Amino acid sequence: MSSPFLFACGVPRSGTTVLQRMLNSHPELAVVNDSHFIPRALELTDKSLVEQAKQGLPIQLTPELADNVQNYHRFRRMGLTTPEFETVRSCSTTYQELVAGLYELHASKNDKRFAGEKTPDYVRRLSMLHGLFPAAKLIHLVRDGRDVALSLLEWATPTKGPGRIKLWNEEPIAVCALWWRHLAMASRNDLSQVPANRYLEIQYHNLVSRPEPTLEHLCHFLGLQYSEQMNQYHRGKSKPNSNLSAKSAWLATRPGLRNWRTDMQDDQVELFEALAGDALQAFGFELRKPIVTKRTLETANRCQSWWDQNFMKKNRAPEDTLRPKPSANHLEPKPLANKLS
Repeated sequence: MSSPFLFACGVPRSGTTVLQRMLNSHPELAVVNDSHFIPRALELTDKSLVEQAKQGLPIQLTPELADNVQNYHRFRRMGLTTPEFETVRSCSTTYQELVAGLYELHASKNDKRFAGEKTPDYVRRLSMLHGLFPAAKLIHLVRDGRDVALSLLEWATPTKGPGRIKLWNEEPIAVCALWWRHLAMASRNDLSQVPANRYLEIQYHNLVSRPEPTLEHLCHFLGLQYSEQMNQYHRGKSKPNSNLSAKSAWLATRPGLRNWRTDMQDDQVELFEALAGDALQAFGFELRKPIVTKRTLETANRCQSWWDQNFMKKNRAPEDTLRPKPSANHLEPKPLANKLS
C-alpha cells in the first residue's frame, strides 16, 4: 500500500469540498478534509526542511517534528487518538514514515484500502508533496476564476481569504483576479519534477455537469474502478429544508450555481480578464473581453503594481517571478496536456 494515496487541491471556493466528498464516498478511499499539517509541521520545525522535502530527501523524525504534527490544530481531522499516534510514531524514523503510517491507520479505521488528503492550499505545494511521496497522485480541481470571484465576494471577510488583503477594500474584483491567478498558476509553476502520470487537472464545470464520465476518468487516473457511490455522496446526508449553506446542507451539486456570464457586471469581467486573462486561457476558459479599454487597463496596471510591491514581495516563492504588466491584448494560452476538459 502506498500512503498517502492522493492529494486533492484547488483554489479555495473552487469546489474542492465536493470533490473530497465524492472521493471519500468511494468504497476504497478515505480522504481527509483540510488537515493542512504536512507542510505546516515542517515549517514550524525548520523551514529548511521544506526544501529538503522538495528534493526528495529523507527527513529525520525528531521529537520536535513529531510534536508539531500532533499539536497542529487541524491534525485532529485525521480522527486518530493519542495512543494511535504514539504507536505510529514509535515505529517511524523519518517524517515520510510517520505520515505514511498515519494515513494507513486512517484508511484502516475507515475500512478502506487507501487514504489521502484534500487541502486547497496544497495547490502551491505540489513539488513538496511529490518530493515527500513520489507515488501519490495529485489532483487539481480548476474552476473558472470569474465564478470563483463571485463566491469570494460573498465568502471573504477582513479576517478570511483575500478579504485580508488591504487592496480588497478598494478593488475587490482585482484582488479576486490576482489571488486566483497567483494560486491557480502556482500549480503549473510547481510541476517540473512531477511526472505526467502523477498529476491530473479536472474542471469543476465538468464535475457538476457531467459527473459520471468525469469521475470515471478520475478513477482511471487513480487506478481504481468507478463506483456510483461517488456521485451519490449526498444520499442520506442532505438537509434540503434547512437554512444552511449548500455545503453545510450536503446538497447535490448542480451546474450554474454561480454564473459569471449572468451575475458579473461587464466592467468587473473586463478588469478580471485584464489581470488574469492569461491564466483563464491557460486553463482553457474563453475570454469575453479580449481587448481591454484604456480606463480598465489603467486600473489593472495600478492594481498589478500594488500586488507586486505589497503581496508578492511577502509571499513569493524562490522560483516565482513578477508578472509583466497587463496589456491591451492578452497573452496566448499555454494549455497543459494531462487535463480533463
